[in-house]
Amino acid sequence: MSNRINAYADAAMNVAAAEGATADVERELNALANAVAGNAELGSTLANEAIPAAQRQQIVEDLLGGNANQATTAIVSMIVGAGRAGDLAEIAGAVAERGAQSRGANLAEVRSAVPLSDDQISRLSAALRQQTGRDVEVSVVIDPSVVGGLVTQIGDTVIDGSVKRRLTQMRESLAG
Repeated sequence: MSNRINAYADAAMNVAAAEGATADVERELNALANAVAGNAELGSTLANEAIPAAQRQQIVEDLLGGNANQATTAIVSMIVGAGRAGDLAEIAGAVAERGAQSRGANLAEVRSAVPLSDDQISRLSAALRQQTGRDVEVSVVIDPSVVGGLVTQIGDTVIDGSVKRRLTQMRESLAG
């Protein structure tokens, strides 16, 4: 992870902690990063430096409005205003990682083509806790390229249970 991403994540955590909104900021940053990743037009608009920073920040404020914690809105506005909207997903991931570490847990980034229910996330967290021996917090990233199934990363360990991976394995075995 780059120093720039770490600096933005540290700043976001400091603002969130000062406002007493760490959990809200973690959750809302992740949700916003997923929304931006799922909407190419929104992502390109927020990252387009030909659009004045104030206008891009207004889009963030209009988008989040009263639906997000004020600290989250301020953090995202800062990121977008600085021309770093393209880094939003990485910053959100780094914020989630710091939050999990502060609670003594591992963070599992789970890539799924579709959102997971709270029950699915709870069951996945319990299964990962059993495998790792530590509490595991699950951060879901919507990634249509997964097609189906899940790709889970905890630290350097990747568990690829995606349909895409299974199809690749099947293709390789048929070719060999």
